Amino acid sequence: MPKIRVLVVDDSVVIRRLVTDALASDPDIEIAGIAANGRIALDKIPQVNPDIVTLDVEMPEMDGLTTLKELRKTYRKLPVIMFSTLTERGAATTLDALSLGASDYVTKPSNVGSVTAGKERVREELIPKIRALCGRSQAPQAQAPATAMAAPKPKLFSARPAMLSRPVEIVAIGVSTGGPNALAELMPGLPGHLPVPVVIVQHMPPVFTRLLAERLDTTSPVTVREGLAGEELKAGEAWIAPGNYHMILEKTAVGSRIALQQEPPENSCRPAVDVLFRSVANVYGAATLAVILTGMGQDGMRGCEVIREAGGQVLAQDEATSVVWGMPGFVANAGLADQVLPLNRIAGEIVRRVRLGREGTNGQY
Repeated sequence: MPKIRVLVVDDSVVIRRLVTDALASDPDIEIAGIAANGRIALDKIPQVNPDIVTLDVEMPEMDGLTTLKELRKTYRKLPVIMFSTLTERGAATTLDALSLGASDYVTKPSNVGSVTAGKERVREELIPKIRALCGRSQAPQAQAPATAMAAPKPKLFSARPAMLSRPVEIVAIGVSTGGPNALAELMPGLPGHLPVPVVIVQHMPPVFTRLLAERLDTTSPVTVREGLAGEELKAGEAWIAPGNYHMILEKTAVGSRIALQQEPPENSCRPAVDVLFRSVANVYGAATLAVILTGMGQDGMRGCEVIREAGGQVLAQDEATSVVWGMPGFVANAGLADQVLPLNRIAGEIVRRVRLGREGTNGQY
């Protein structure tokens, strides 16, 4: 297959060199060109015909957001990965970029100790995203470590009618690449009087998760907050796992509460969907409704298996509406999903399944 051509856009010579050196370690990637600002980048795109663009947020002459707006007028489907700082301003700008059509983002390395360590971190974060967004999720076989072992195959489950399951008492959502926009579409579709709580893992670092919760709270009928240790779960409220913490649920005398911990990452993620889903299954069992949305990798698949074993239900986003059909694809292909749906139908299906089994409502909560 032809190599993936990347246009690297950043005003810093040091960062441009760090990114290009990091990408050079992958034999399937080549640098199509570099640009010091957005204006130069827009001129270069038709010349070098990249498959994907890495775009700095803060640049002179034309910054990342302005560049992205102009780029999307002509190149609606060209993948763009934003390169932002791990700061409040950087996080806010990155969320703006995602809402304007950026495909994903990586944060610039900070406090890593050396250029070599910074390069390695960029390589680990950026290359998988480039591959996923360009349809090359798997690394070349020659690059795989000799000790690598294939993941065990999950058990296969058959779908069953939702009405045979216990009434839903909690909705648990897992999402990654493309998640902020997916959540921005899904959450407004849930009514404020939803009679169950919602817990969410979105793969994001600290600061990003708090700002995401604040943004979703302004547009969603349900209350959306970043997870806080010790908070009791209540109906009509949604909690997003904070960056760098696994969020789990603990059973209480009256329901459940949030706990946070920093056990090692799972699936290279903290927070991890699998960690949350296992705890939800432990507390709510068959009364769990899990939802897996767009995302890279397979975080959430094992958690969905545990939920199905407990008698719970699973919904997965379809391939056509996913930015990357990794997480929902693994769940669907393993036979773990009761339904695979386009994004615009998932909120309605959540509401329908929550309503099932609640007697005397006449269709109301």
